[in-house]
Amino acid sequence: MCSMNSVRSPIAAALARKMFPGRIIARSAGVRAGKVDAFAQEVMEEIGIDMSVHSPHSLSELIASRFDLVVTLSDDAPEALEKCNFAIGAQEHWEIDDPTETEGNRDQRRAAYVRVRDELEGRVRNSLEALIAKGSQVN
Repeated sequence: MCSMNSVRSPIAAALARKMFPGRIIARSAGVRAGKVDAFAQEVMEEIGIDMSVHSPHSLSELIASRFDLVVTLSDDAPEALEKCNFAIGAQEHWEIDDPTETEGNRDQRRAAYVRVRDELEGRVRNSLEALIAKGSQVN
């Protein structure tokens, strides 16, 4: 979960689905719905993940209300999550830079997205491997 469900949380959910196919159900949402991010799509295509069908969703659009794990990725997400009536097994907050705030030329901004993608890849792998090893399924 992040601010606008356009970069960090959809990248994390897409990575989780790729790493653990058929073993988890991963969803992403934002405090509010933003716009599709072209850089996010580009850096994910680079590793074989098509995010062209992703459309940003807000928390209020989630159908499920029970989650084994919720990861918040923006400073405003934990407070917004508290206001929801979800059953949550575990909650983690990961400090992940927002690449949309990076200034500079195209290559510098794109590099920020690659760093976020790569950091999320490691965090998703470590966190979900531990959760799956306990016999849980993320919904």
